[in-house]
Amino acid sequence: PLVWFSRAYVFVFRGTPLLVQMFLIFYGLSQFPEIRASWAWTYLRQPYFCAVLALAMNTAAYTAEILRGGLQSVPFGQVEAARACGMSRLTLYRRIILPIAIRQALPAYGTELILMVRATALASIITIMEITGIAQKINSETFRAIEVFVCAGAIYLAINFLLSRVVMALEHWLTPHLRAMPHEQLLAKVGDKL
Repeated sequence: PLVWFSRAYVFVFRGTPLLVQMFLIFYGLSQFPEIRASWAWTYLRQPYFCAVLALAMNTAAYTAEILRGGLQSVPFGQVEAARACGMSRLTLYRRIILPIAIRQALPAYGTELILMVRATALASIITIMEITGIAQKINSETFRAIEVFVCAGAIYLAINFLLSRVVMALEHWLTPHLRAMPHEQLLAKVGDKL
């Protein structure tokens, strides 16, 4: 049952637009009297928590697929060799499977992080004053759309630039075997594989 639930969860949240998910959580859940009478209503009536919930549930579906792909990319020969050496299941995951899977999944997860930062702009639709919401407010007061939205775009660009550099540094740290190799040798090795 857990496999079917996780597949359905990933299918639904990856297959529907994030804006629709935000609308369903913010406007749709209030239609049920059971939810309005529960403890969850103290959170779900506030747009901030609804936006965070929608973003978290959406990115969880994408992250699950990224991690699944990373785990499936671990060569079976390395797992088999570790088992032949007598590694326990916990040691196998800690020393072989997880380091390889994380290295493989990190570039895609970095892209997902950047997409989530950009997706926060949708939160302004449900009355949250974030970067885009503030830019819309300033634009309605000053009628200077180009300057205001260029500044908002520059803020998103700066955040995503810093985030991409952090992911690149983490990727560099997780691949010591590539750091020790001179650049020319690395290109020759990649060219040989192609």
